[in-house]
Amino acid sequence: MDANRALAEQFKQMAIMLELLGHDRFRVNAHARAARAIEALATDLATLADDKNALTAIDGIGTKSADKIIEFCTTGQIAEYQSLRHQVPAGIFDVLAIQGLGPKTVRLLWEKTGVKDLAGLKRVLDDGSILELPRMGAKTVQNIKAALKFAQRAGERLPLGRALQIAEGLVAILSELPEADRAAYAGSLRRGRDTIGDIDLLVATNTPAPVHEAFRALPGVEHVLAAGDTKSSVRVRAPGGGGRFAGKGGPIVQVDLRTVPPQSFGAALMYFTGSKEHNVRLRQRALKKQLTLNEYGLFPLDDEPGSPQSRGVQPVASETEEQIYAALDLPLIPPQIREDRGELDLTAPPNLIELTDIKAELHAHTNASDGSLTLEQLVALAKNRGFHTIAVTDHSKSSVQANGLSVQRLREQIAAIKELNERTPGITILAGSEVDILSDGSLDYDDELLAQLDIVVASPHVALSQDAAAATRRLLAAIEHPLVHILGHPTGRLIGRRPGLAPAMDELIAAAVQHDTALEINAHWIRLDLRDTHVRAAVNARCNLAINCDVHADDDFDNLRFGVLTAQRGWLTPDLCINAWTPHRLHTWLARSRH
Repeated sequence: MDANRALAEQFKQMAIMLELLGHDRFRVNAHARAARAIEALATDLATLADDKNALTAIDGIGTKSADKIIEFCTTGQIAEYQSLRHQVPAGIFDVLAIQGLGPKTVRLLWEKTGVKDLAGLKRVLDDGSILELPRMGAKTVQNIKAALKFAQRAGERLPLGRALQIAEGLVAILSELPEADRAAYAGSLRRGRDTIGDIDLLVATNTPAPVHEAFRALPGVEHVLAAGDTKSSVRVRAPGGGGRFAGKGGPIVQVDLRTVPPQSFGAALMYFTGSKEHNVRLRQRALKKQLTLNEYGLFPLDDEPGSPQSRGVQPVASETEEQIYAALDLPLIPPQIREDRGELDLTAPPNLIELTDIKAELHAHTNASDGSLTLEQLVALAKNRGFHTIAVTDHSKSSVQANGLSVQRLREQIAAIKELNERTPGITILAGSEVDILSDGSLDYDDELLAQLDIVVASPHVALSQDAAAATRRLLAAIEHPLVHILGHPTGRLIGRRPGLAPAMDELIAAAVQHDTALEINAHWIRLDLRDTHVRAAVNARCNLAINCDVHADDDFDNLRFGVLTAQRGWLTPDLCINAWTPHRLHTWLARSRH
């Protein structure tokens, strides 16, 4: 799958470079569409390089894109990409990353002032020559200066868990304002994306001015970017967080607030939730019904100048998303699947897994390895959450940094768990282990010891930079092992910190189906591994999945919702999630004879 990563990135960059060089919009969009299609694939494109028809059968990949994919898989490069890179300075991509600078402006900066990198941008900002460009006023320049300063001390994107913590806090404050009818977060955060560029908030109100004033004065606001009648933008420093993967200090993120009349809240929530591709499809569907859709509602289509709402035209639907979808002859589409990946072909709401469906945690650590909870504390927390099963899966002996259990310590823990299980009503306690998959695919304990466990979660923790072929062989060996129940966090990625392994996910999924092994969605917001596109491929193959919190501390149970969001984005249903099964079904599956 290394080829997929490289190809998606090259198609993204080609789309940007083509726009910078002034090529037509169709060509730009074709490359951007191909990049999205490649990112969503679980199939290693290298395996399709000799079958052009198979490539063009993938939605989003046309004939010319297929030729480029074949060229890359055959030669290791794309001639058009190399040609474009010679025409566009490498530092331009850093300039494009600055908030408020789109391709058209960056192209103008490049052509008129010679800006090729961030140093050049700083130069024209400092000497004032940027003001000579069209539509470049003092306020715009001030915002670009602030954005450049922000970019130099902030990360590129915020993990889902961090962003949701910030958004929910802000929504709670805004909801308490007397002028606010309703408040919600929207954008990619509402869709449950694993990383967030900025946070979109929406408030329904008939008196927007005091709402915007209160928003701009919120605690943590470091800089006000925009202060308008319907939109305000600020940069917020969030409080620092704890946990195993916490960074130093609190993150900085841009937050945009939009206000709309209460009667338009549903339309605005739909519009600002996106995705862009989903919204385009909805507008096309509306036009076929002689309707027009915007952030204020669904309106009759006519030839009068001006927007329908400005002329007092009454909307067909606007107050709720459900009303708008119904008017377009669609069921209510959950935000998590609004990505133009087949959701508009649905005739009934999908039966996506919900947080309340999860009744078991099958990957948890105690202070016997690197957790902070005693065995008794872990069990009590699981029981209080209403779970019928908790699996104790401390690290195996090779995880020295995690105080992995020696063979003797594991035997002693098995005995202790069985004894505690006997005297603890209302929950089943499973004796298990998170067993390291060593770099050659072998497991960290021998089969005689593994056979004594109720559950085996096999996970990769080392050699996470292996090439795709070696990673695939390694993980297949674990999936095919007769004593492994779950493949834990299969790629080992940490979002924004390391990419992890890039195995041929379609091969892993096929093997998991064949050997009745579950693949894990690790729910920690820094992992979310499997990722959403892998989940979708697994669901399509009818592969069993586990959503586990990988508990190390009491608040790790709260990460469950991030795993569920990821599962929903992959269209997971309860019947394929082993954590949602009844006790009888789950325990029968775990105890089945494995030859």
